[in-house]
Formats: sequence, C-alpha cells, structure tokens
Amino acid sequence: MNKVVLIGNLTRDPELQTTNSGVSVCRFSLAVSRRFANNDGERDTDFINIVVWRNQAENCHKYLKKGSKCAVIGRIQTSSYDAQDGSKRYTTDVVADEVEFISTNRNSEDGASYSAPAENKPKKETAELEEIDDDSLPF
Repeated sequence: MNKVVLIGNLTRDPELQTTNSGVSVCRFSLAVSRRFANNDGERDTDFINIVVWRNQAENCHKYLKKGSKCAVIGRIQTSSYDAQDGSKRYTTDVVADEVEFISTNRNSEDGASYSAPAENKPKKETAELEEIDDDSLPF
C-alpha cells in the first residue's frame, strides 16, 4: 500500500502549469514538523514536494499561498532524469489525491481573508448531541 497523510504549511506560492494536452498541474512544497524533538529539544522539519492535478490543481493555485496550512492525502512517486551534466538525478514527490485547506490566507494588498467557495465544500448538518451517562459506556 502506498498512502501518505501530511499536514503542514506551504513554503512558497503554488506554481500552476498546463500540460501539452491541457491538463492543469500544480506544484508546491509543504513544511511538515516531525512528531518528536531531536537531541537539542527542537522538532525537525521535512520539506516535501507535492503535485496536484486537474481541477484540484487550479483550486490550490487559486486559494493557497505561502504559509497556508493544508492537509494532503496521496501517494509517494519517485522518478529520475538525466541532468545537463550527464548525472542521473532522482526526485520524490507526493501526488495528492485530496487537499484540504485548513487555514485561510490574508491578501497582502487589502487584508481580506478568503477560503475555498462554500459550494466546493461538503455541507454538514448539525445535530443535537444528547447527554451520555458515563456509567452506560461499554468501556
């Protein structure tokens, strides 16, 4: 199984490109803090390249900016290419199946905040929660 779940902050603005066949692809890097501190008491951070395709790529480019917090669910993909100097280079990316926008951005020009349009987000119904007696729990 090849499945990755990440939550982190964008290290740069997303870059949107279009393939020769007209398919949108967006690339960005996500800074993800490690769970445990190192010997110096600091939490190390990994910088992970993310690739998003099609409509989701366009939404990421439109609504995410450097510093935005998002969650990514996807898979690891490795590839290689020959550099101009003749050496072989290897890349590792996470190809996103899902991107969830966690934080809103601030537009540096007008200070307005924005997030993905409501019509793109699933609607959740709120239900009244009944009080549960702790003695009735099976554990």
